[in-house]
Amino acid sequence: MTSKLKIAGWVALGALAGGLTTLQFGATARNSVAPLPLEEMQQLAAVFGMIKTDYVEPVDEKKLISDAIGGMVSGLDPHSTYFDKTSFKEFREGTTGRFVGVGIEIGMEDGLVKVVSPIEGSPAFRAGMKSGDLITKIDDTFVKGLTMDQAVKRMRGEPNTKVVLTIFRKTENRTFPVTIVREEIRVQSVRTKMIEPGYGWVRISQFQDRTVDDFVTKVNALYKEDPKLKGLVLDLRNDPGGLLEGAIAISAAFLPKDVVVVSTNGQLPESKATFKARAEDYSRRFGTDPLAKLPAALKSVPVVVLVNEGSASASEIVSGALQDHKRAVIMGGQTFGKGSVQTVRQLTADTALKITTARYYTPSGRSIQARGIVPDVMVDETAEGNLFAALRMREADLEKHITSGQGKEEKDAAREKAREEAMKKLEELNGNGNGKKNEPPKPLPEFGSAEDFPLLQALNQLKGKPVAVSKTMTERKPEENKAQ
Repeated sequence: MTSKLKIAGWVALGALAGGLTTLQFGATARNSVAPLPLEEMQQLAAVFGMIKTDYVEPVDEKKLISDAIGGMVSGLDPHSTYFDKTSFKEFREGTTGRFVGVGIEIGMEDGLVKVVSPIEGSPAFRAGMKSGDLITKIDDTFVKGLTMDQAVKRMRGEPNTKVVLTIFRKTENRTFPVTIVREEIRVQSVRTKMIEPGYGWVRISQFQDRTVDDFVTKVNALYKEDPKLKGLVLDLRNDPGGLLEGAIAISAAFLPKDVVVVSTNGQLPESKATFKARAEDYSRRFGTDPLAKLPAALKSVPVVVLVNEGSASASEIVSGALQDHKRAVIMGGQTFGKGSVQTVRQLTADTALKITTARYYTPSGRSIQARGIVPDVMVDETAEGNLFAALRMREADLEKHITSGQGKEEKDAAREKAREEAMKKLEELNGNGNGKKNEPPKPLPEFGSAEDFPLLQALNQLKGKPVAVSKTMTERKPEENKAQ
């Protein structure tokens, strides 16, 4: 896939896999665990002993055990993970939206880190970094050849430490160093603005600890600006998910009290649950009911929800609930299809296990695992169509993904054909085999901008004007998981 295709990520958060997560801190012992298989445990002990005695150099015992646990868990599915000390700290930072870094939203372009946007008020923002800047070096390390995660880790660090970023600014055709002092950054997962008089835009980029409080504050600001809002666009594109309680709360903000938002089902009794639009199902993390401060008009204002193939998990819960209750029109592309719940159980003070404990279902009983939410109105990313959407990774593409549990899943021939066509087009743009490069694909317009094609179509929907419906997009079938 071309390096020109933007892959969004947060510095210090890294690439986030879509997640729907509940937190259960404190080690959990279960009396119902079956007896350990003696022969296999003896084999594990034998391998451990051989590595200790026969390997070319000494190996730390704790590392061996940690690696063994990690391998055992990673063999389950793409979202079950063993957190060691470092990864557990990073996970907690991801859910709180707080981290120590420079404060930029990034992508990749031509193998370099591209600044998508500096976070307002961050060290990078104060240092004058701009959207479109390319980072060529991080301290003395060239960025070319690094993955996004590797680049992110080099920009992270302890508070009050310095990092020197070498910047190439295309618009000025110059390269220059910027010295930045790292500090704690707080990501704003909710953004709002008035698209035009009477119509508001609410973007949720991730479901974090403060997402619901920020949503309430910013929606109230919209209504203060215009108490008679005619319509609202809830933008969940590229929202990878996050905390279950946040998804329930955001759904409840628009739905009548006590209607079903989502249900879950798994092996454990506590994984068989139904969550409704009521404070007791979403306010455990918040204490009091944060939605009590919202204007009553939010329950009836016309809503369009924008989604795409990057909308996963918690954002799929919200769009599925609003769709099933016919509270909103869902527009865009078919979503990622992550319909599983991960529970985090702390093992020690510094380690934890994130394990898939259930599938989740929309109010009508649909499992969207490996399938996703099908929009009511399919809309392309640009006026020219969805040129490369078929190349995006989704749940059904992940090795060892669990199935929906609702009947046989088959390969989607139409999607495979679309992928082949998109790859062929991409190769033509990057060079057709003779070294000659054509015009590279243009990055998609920023969400919420005047050039944001799906947003313009959502606005047309709210106004009752014609919508440019996609002529090529069709419902994506679930895919068979041959690894299971």
